[in-house]
Amino acid sequence: MSNTDSTRLRIAIQKSGRLSDESQALLKGCGLKINLADRRLLSHVANMPIDLMLVRSSDIPGLVMDGICDLGIVGDNTLEEHELERVLKGESADYDKILSLKFGGCRLSIALPEEMEYTGVKSLDGLRLATTYPRLLNRFAEENGIKFEMCQLNGSVEVAPRVGLADGICDLVSTGATLEANGLKEVAEIYRSKAALIKRTDGLSDEKQTILNTLLPRIQGVLKARESKYIMLHAPKDKLNEVVALMPGTETPTVLPLAERDDRVAVHVVSTETFFWETMEQLTDLGCNSILVMPIEKMMG
Repeated sequence: MSNTDSTRLRIAIQKSGRLSDESQALLKGCGLKINLADRRLLSHVANMPIDLMLVRSSDIPGLVMDGICDLGIVGDNTLEEHELERVLKGESADYDKILSLKFGGCRLSIALPEEMEYTGVKSLDGLRLATTYPRLLNRFAEENGIKFEMCQLNGSVEVAPRVGLADGICDLVSTGATLEANGLKEVAEIYRSKAALIKRTDGLSDEKQTILNTLLPRIQGVLKARESKYIMLHAPKDKLNEVVALMPGTETPTVLPLAERDDRVAVHVVSTETFFWETMEQLTDLGCNSILVMPIEKMMG
């Protein structure tokens, strides 16, 4: 089956859950006017020929692989689990990964009850583990030459050891607070995940490709802006090289004269790395003042 509408770009995003709000924020940051208040399956963007399909995260890879949706925003963990499942069944699992979106970071880890001894991966051999990701877990077992019995659950995996369903679990971990609340300890990380933008591989119509060509630089601009800071300061002219060397990840700075001061200049620069308090203190030691570090809303080029 394929998406027969050749004029409107269709994007699948998570209806609710870990990536839903951040996916919406990304698209709104790109200037898309969307209203998802009523949580309909399909929502039309008001100012661009784009439709958003709100679905379960586990449905997004298949919708893109089957050509129902042109793009999808999904976690790497869900994407790879679905791909392994399709390959096992002999089904098509083709997609293009366009971008890593740098949000939704988490890890897929094995966790055991705190009182259970763990001396290494081999101590997992023969255990019964509850998980929502059996294919990724099975791959980990094969790579490490161990075997375990699996109990597949679609939710509330962390309670499985407490109610006697399993010896341990394999589940997504962000902060570890949920594990701790259920008396579990993380013992082995098997996969790291972030959100990804994926695209169908069977080609887009000219109209859809034109929309994507407009949208993609906007997405890249939003992501770059989130990581960047705009820095302004006044610096001694004879210390300019030392000042610029202290600012990591910068492009060529803009240097402007100051009114009635021949010994000092204004420096404006974009930094793509974290700008620490210690750096500001070092700049002050060099004689800089009026140091401003500001967030950037949008960037392009």
